[in-house]
Amino acid sequence: MPQLAEATKELFGGVALGHPNDTLVGVVMAPFSFDGSFRRGWVSWRRNIPGLWLHPINFFQYIDFSGTDSSAWKLLKIVYNHQVFAGVDDFLSAFRNGTLKRLPDRPDQDPEHLAWSTRKRPANAAQRDLDHLPGPRSVSFGGLRFRVDRALQYVSWMGWGMYLGFNRDMGLSLWDVRFRGERVLYELAPQEAIAQYSGNDPMQTTTAWLDRFFGMGSAVRDMLPGYDCPHEAVYLPATTHNFEGSLTRSRAICIFEHDTGRPLTRHTGYHDGEFGAVRGYVLVVRSISTVGNYDYCNGESLFCSPSDDCPSHRPQFDYMFHLDGTIEVRLSASGYLQGGFWEPGQEGYGTAIRETTMGSLHDHVINYKVDLDVAGLENSLLFTSTAQESISQPWFEDDWGSTVIQQKISREYIDNEDDALLKFPPNFQGGYALVNKEQKNKWDIPRGYAIHPGYSPIHNTVVGSKRLLNNANWARYNLAVSRRKDTEPTSSSMWNLNLPGSPMVDFHKFFDGENITQEDLVAWVNVGMHHLPQAEDSPNTRTNLAASSFFLTPLNYFDADISMDSTNAILISAPTQPGRHGPVPPFEYVGVQAFGLDGKPAPPTTAEEMRKAAELYHRIKIEL
Repeated sequence: MPQLAEATKELFGGVALGHPNDTLVGVVMAPFSFDGSFRRGWVSWRRNIPGLWLHPINFFQYIDFSGTDSSAWKLLKIVYNHQVFAGVDDFLSAFRNGTLKRLPDRPDQDPEHLAWSTRKRPANAAQRDLDHLPGPRSVSFGGLRFRVDRALQYVSWMGWGMYLGFNRDMGLSLWDVRFRGERVLYELAPQEAIAQYSGNDPMQTTTAWLDRFFGMGSAVRDMLPGYDCPHEAVYLPATTHNFEGSLTRSRAICIFEHDTGRPLTRHTGYHDGEFGAVRGYVLVVRSISTVGNYDYCNGESLFCSPSDDCPSHRPQFDYMFHLDGTIEVRLSASGYLQGGFWEPGQEGYGTAIRETTMGSLHDHVINYKVDLDVAGLENSLLFTSTAQESISQPWFEDDWGSTVIQQKISREYIDNEDDALLKFPPNFQGGYALVNKEQKNKWDIPRGYAIHPGYSPIHNTVVGSKRLLNNANWARYNLAVSRRKDTEPTSSSMWNLNLPGSPMVDFHKFFDGENITQEDLVAWVNVGMHHLPQAEDSPNTRTNLAASSFFLTPLNYFDADISMDSTNAILISAPTQPGRHGPVPPFEYVGVQAFGLDGKPAPPTTAEEMRKAAELYHRIKIEL
């Protein structure tokens, strides 16, 4: 780059000389190899300003940095404005003789108009009504209702209990998760996160990130109290390592109880015992990583150091525990887009978010290992589906015809591993569960846990790309189920990023025709999103839209809804006479307010009148 300073200064208003104050910064795209026989990468150059990800200059270099002898590294080609040059001399020759087809001036790169890529509040933004007041916050009036053993990293709440783990590759994991003393999960842990891009330039076309390589655990950052987690959250530290050594984050994990603001169950009824609600409390265990390892920070290193602020997408891992025995696993993303240079040739590969900046189309897919132990170690994979049927019965009325079209449930067990690479059926008319055929509930139904899709249940769109040939085969499915083996501990490896042709871990090799009936099974579940960027992704993607989840929920595991034993519930026995059980504050429910034809309110309906109305309704039904 120093040899090109004359040209880069004139074309882009910046230089890269290897100094801390360089005005251009390079970002190398991965993967760097196919099978380990070479190490090469495209370097995309950007303005070295806040939000640098959104300021590409449409200048690329293809570098061979194979081996450890840096004197043997070499520049293979330069690409500028869709023109390809064999090296520095060819590019400078075109620059000086006037044959270089130059890009037009960039109005959005005027120094006076660069604040759009920062998180600073817009200078001309009017304050929203009442926004000067502090917002509401959660308060536990009787003290925290969960316990944390810091020495053991053990958390318990409302019958739930679990150990927390943390590693360099993927960060937070949960172990020996029990509910009411019975193990539900042996291990729940993220495995890998991919992002595969599209574009009409050397950078976006060739990018396929596997973030385990960079270390989502080592990329964890201290969370902001009151913003990343509520004020009452309890924080735990985590110690991991990276290429610089060991590092500890004091607020790597936060734990808090959360009132969802909606009841878990409720009903307005008129018979005694019908009217009530259970509050929707959940326990949340959260960790956030800022995976910014991709930058050349200050032009000195291939990766960011922990002290540098080089944000890319910022994944937030949430594990949410419900009163009914459900576990919700949710992942949200924020941070900067990997922006490309917008021009007409990029149409279809992304969206313009500024005059010359685009957000590139890409997929995010994140894989979780879900080692369920449902009512013991012996589990089977149950597929439940619904389908339309037409039936005739002798009792059907003539005026409706003799045929009824309705839907019917089908249940079947998947017995072979090779058949357990799964996608959710169209219209979600079906789902999967792990059940124990030998352990049944009171109603003689096998006890199990279902794997329910939540937000954005996707799998990777592109199949067959050489850059993801065999190193992320798990991303082709919504979920997969295999026999648990100590020799198959993870679905990926930190080395997989740069070995798509011969990965250290090939997920497809897990599936070798073994029987999976009443065996110790593992589900590999994917979340993610098809990210079609939009103007509102600038400056940062929003977590409310960039979210994905799945649920692990009891399936005939209990004999009934066990959340009914919560004392934080209410049972109303009469509309004007509040009745309750548990520590809920007194309140009055006035019942039904009716209005006559004259518009005047009628007297409130009493419990006795509602019971009489219900009796009359049932009597009329019987007489009819």
